[in-house]
Amino acid sequence: MLNKGYSFEEVADILIMDEDSIRRWHTLYQAGGIESLSYNNYKGSDPFLSSEEQTGLAHFMDQHIFLTSKEVCDYVLKTYKVTYTTKGMTNLLGRMGFVYKKPKAIPGKADSKEQEKFIRKYHKLKRKKGKEDKIYFMDGTHPLHNPILQYGWIKKGTEKYIETNTGRNRLNINGAYNVEGKNVVAREDESVNAQSTVKLLKQLLDLQPKGKLYIILDNARYYRSKIVKEFLNNNTRLKFVFLPPYSPNLNLIERVWKFVKKKVSYNKYYENFSVFRNKFLYRLNNLETFEDELETLMVEKFQLFLT
Repeated sequence: MLNKGYSFEEVADILIMDEDSIRRWHTLYQAGGIESLSYNNYKGSDPFLSSEEQTGLAHFMDQHIFLTSKEVCDYVLKTYKVTYTTKGMTNLLGRMGFVYKKPKAIPGKADSKEQEKFIRKYHKLKRKKGKEDKIYFMDGTHPLHNPILQYGWIKKGTEKYIETNTGRNRLNINGAYNVEGKNVVAREDESVNAQSTVKLLKQLLDLQPKGKLYIILDNARYYRSKIVKEFLNNNTRLKFVFLPPYSPNLNLIERVWKFVKKKVSYNKYYENFSVFRNKFLYRLNNLETFEDELETLMVEKFQLFLT
């Protein structure tokens, strides 16, 4: 177009570009031909933090949790005398393999060595138990008549509201999960205590007329009560195997409780307690309808609380 007599201004207008770029490219072409226009002179800038400094930052972040990118910027400025914008820091953290997510809570008094010891004991029990013997994981749960709010997909720029109840009503359920049968024996009582525990143990004995029943359970006080001890003395087929203190991660039935709560209570509101109760008990008593999901959830792999 320039050869045909168009001005730089007219060429820039036709190509919807700025005139300075047209002049700069024309000068490059005159000096070096087409090759000078196809050569990419861009070079990325060196990172503000050296690789050693990034390693140091990553190590510090493994030990501490920053709530915002701005806090990381302030730490980097104070420690390395380097200034980052929040956007630049967010990009850097992404390249370093960090993501923004919530930490998980674990009991502060968990003993990882005792947990490892229990896992070895459990696998030994499975290998040596008799053919008629069964293993149960037992515990109680107390689901509240209230939604459990969880993350979900919500349109950007809008709010999603879920109604709530007073939270005063709850269920009291005691249950035992059978490893081999992959089923739960559960009962609802006014409260989970020594008496309800004995009732549940009687149910288990009635369901299994032969063989020993190994009951894996936590250290709740009522499990060691006089009532329960007397019942165990009179029913020698029952064998209690206590979990290490502060180790709900080792009790498989905890996964069942969480799974049913997810199906019933996550982001769901029930105006009437009776409706909530029926929904929860129905899901609990019909776990076979979720066979595929439970197949991957109820594997005998235990996560340790490393403290």
